[in-house]
Amino acid sequence: MKTKFALLFAPLMASISGAALAQEPQVLTSIKPIQMITHEIMLGVAEPDVLLKSNASPHDYALKPSDVKKVKDASLVIWFGKDLEPFLAGTIEQKGQALEISKIEGLKLREFSHEGHDHHDGHDHGSHDPHFWLGYETTLQAAEAIAKQLAEHDPENAATYLSNYKSFAEQYRSKHEQIKAQLEPVKQQGYYVFHDAYGYFEQDYQLNNLGHFTVTPDRKPGAKTLIKIRSELRSENAKCVFAEPQFTPAVIKSVMRGSKAKLGELDPVASTIEVKDGSYFTFIDQISHSFSDCLSN
Repeated sequence: MKTKFALLFAPLMASISGAALAQEPQVLTSIKPIQMITHEIMLGVAEPDVLLKSNASPHDYALKPSDVKKVKDASLVIWFGKDLEPFLAGTIEQKGQALEISKIEGLKLREFSHEGHDHHDGHDHGSHDPHFWLGYETTLQAAEAIAKQLAEHDPENAATYLSNYKSFAEQYRSKHEQIKAQLEPVKQQGYYVFHDAYGYFEQDYQLNNLGHFTVTPDRKPGAKTLIKIRSELRSENAKCVFAEPQFTPAVIKSVMRGSKAKLGELDPVASTIEVKDGSYFTFIDQISHSFSDCLSN
C-alpha cells in the first residue's frame, strides 16, 4: 500500500516543489563581492548567483554566450555599472530588472585622484572609484538598496530582506570598530599597492598609502612611476608593497630589489573566499589582516 501511495503522490509532490522553486527569485550578481553582500540580504530565501568566476577580472572580461543566457534568465541582475563592468552594459540595457549600484541616490563614491589617472590612452574608467565594497558607508548604502530592490521585486519575502539588512548593518558596525582598533597601531606606516582599489578602506581607517603601480590592472605601470616607487623604497619610506593574487607581475619584485620593504598581498575581489553566511566579514577581516600583518614590525 505504502509503495502505491508513494507512487501516486510523487508527481504531485514534484509539481508542488517545482512551483515553489519557480517562485524563488533568480538573482544574478556581476562579481563576487556584490554576491557576498547580496547573500547576506537573501539569507533564508534563496542563493544569489554570480557571473564572473573568482579568477576573472571585471576590467577586461568578455561575455560568453552562456553568460548572456544567465543574464536573460535572471529575474534580477545586480551590478556596479559600466565603469567597472563595461562588458555588461549592452546586455543589461535589453533587460528590465537590474539594480545598478553606481546609480544609487546619495551613494558616496570617492573621486579618483588625477595623478596617474589620465585617459589619453582610450581607457576611461570613470572619475569615481567603483570599489565601493571596500568601504564601510558605501557597502551599507549598497546593501540597503539591494534589500529594498529585492523587497520590491519579491514582496512575499520583503520583511526577511529588510530584517537581514538590519542584522548585516549591526554586525558591520561592530566589525568596523574592531578593525579601527586593529589598524590603529600601523596607520602611520607607508606602503604601495598594486592598483588603486583600496581608497575607501584607507579613508575609513586613515592608512598611509604612498601610491600605486597602476590605476587599473589592465594598464602597465609607466617608467616614471616605477622610478619614483624604487627611490621611495630605497629611502625606506615604505614598509610594505602589496601585490594581488590575480596580477602578481614580476615588475613589483624587480622594483623591490635591494629595498627592505616587505611584500604583502591584498585580494580586492575575495578570490579565495567561499560565498556563505558571514563571508563578506571574512573578506573584510582578510583585508585588514593583510594590512596589519605586513605593516607591523
